[in-house]
Amino acid sequence: MESLFEVIRDPLWNNIRIDADALAVLDSSAVQRLRYIRQLGHAYLVYPGATHTRFEHALGTYHLTRRTLALLQERGQLRDSDNEDIKLVQLAALLHDIGHYPFSHALEEAGLPTHEKLAEFHLEQPDIQSVLENTGIADAAKRIANLIAGKSTSPLQGLISGSLDLDKIEYLTRDARMCGVPYGTVDVDRLLHSLTLIELENGERTVGVHEKGVSALESLLFARYQMYRNVYWHHAVRSATAMFKRLVREVMKSGRLDLESIDKSTDEVLMADLESLDQPPIAIRLRKRQLFKRAVDLPGSQLPTQAGSWIADDPNLTERAEDWLAARSGLKPSELLLDFPRKPAMLAANLPVQRRDGGVEPLNHGSGPWPLGIQQVSEQLNANARHLRIFAAKPVNIDEKMVLELLEGGADLLD
Repeated sequence: MESLFEVIRDPLWNNIRIDADALAVLDSSAVQRLRYIRQLGHAYLVYPGATHTRFEHALGTYHLTRRTLALLQERGQLRDSDNEDIKLVQLAALLHDIGHYPFSHALEEAGLPTHEKLAEFHLEQPDIQSVLENTGIADAAKRIANLIAGKSTSPLQGLISGSLDLDKIEYLTRDARMCGVPYGTVDVDRLLHSLTLIELENGERTVGVHEKGVSALESLLFARYQMYRNVYWHHAVRSATAMFKRLVREVMKSGRLDLESIDKSTDEVLMADLESLDQPPIAIRLRKRQLFKRAVDLPGSQLPTQAGSWIADDPNLTERAEDWLAARSGLKPSELLLDFPRKPAMLAANLPVQRRDGGVEPLNHGSGPWPLGIQQVSEQLNANARHLRIFAAKPVNIDEKMVLELLEGGADLLD
């Protein structure tokens, strides 16, 4: 008897085939919520086409996962993987963003729990639980949660969460297409054909890349750099993100919104809630695209080592620093915002490469045909793309020397 499946048309990958178990997951309320969460948060205020959703991205990641597993199967590399493991990896690809808040990663930067942590909560909801139980796989929800969190012992873990997971390949390609920019070009087909399961010295198997795919890996690296520099960390996108973070933190401190209501919400529902709470006019300014302007803009490569790292890691200290600077600049609290984006995970230095002669070595070992070291290049590109910015509600002159002292002094200067 032929198994049930559907084919969904997608502007990026054309036809995406969805099998019966994935269809049932797709119809759950937790996954349908992703239709109403934009993939790129506030980027649509700069790139009008950036209105694509986490739902589309989840479908694309599922599609790339099926393609990759089929390629591994053809090469006989899944002989030691049972059907349950393969099925769970496919479903984890579809569910990997189930815990996302409205407006992309902004609220994680604001200090809320990560979307990987919230995925555990959403996977415990009755409709998802019943669907996963119908697969007949024991502890399916827990095993999928481990795959999403990068804690699974499956050899296929790296396809879902790792330095070269299919999530990254999908979002870079889709984001570039929907933003209308030429920067996110990744040699997807070559990269998928180069992914392989590699046996390490300790006998464990893990996802790696064949030597012939290193150039495709470099295309991924430079695509990430260009997308962070031109889209994800665009100054206006970061201004809107900083405004949104400060607004939500203040509303939560006032007790008028809580974590449970936010993590089940969607972009437009949350914005409507924020606008109705009669906060300072940040919500209205966001709606009208009246964004705070740059008062200071310093490339990360020009900052002292580790200076300002607390801005991305300690939102409470950042808020104190914002008000400290605002008071010294003639502004009111919430009229000055600090932004130094959280450093994204780079390509892992120990990503294994299968050499043509059958040997295995880490990507940055230095003896292969990649002497410059992709990890080092990646770190330098990241430093060049990352900017320390101060956004203000009105024109203001801020002493950069005072800013640098604050970046290095942090809490000691504020105390």
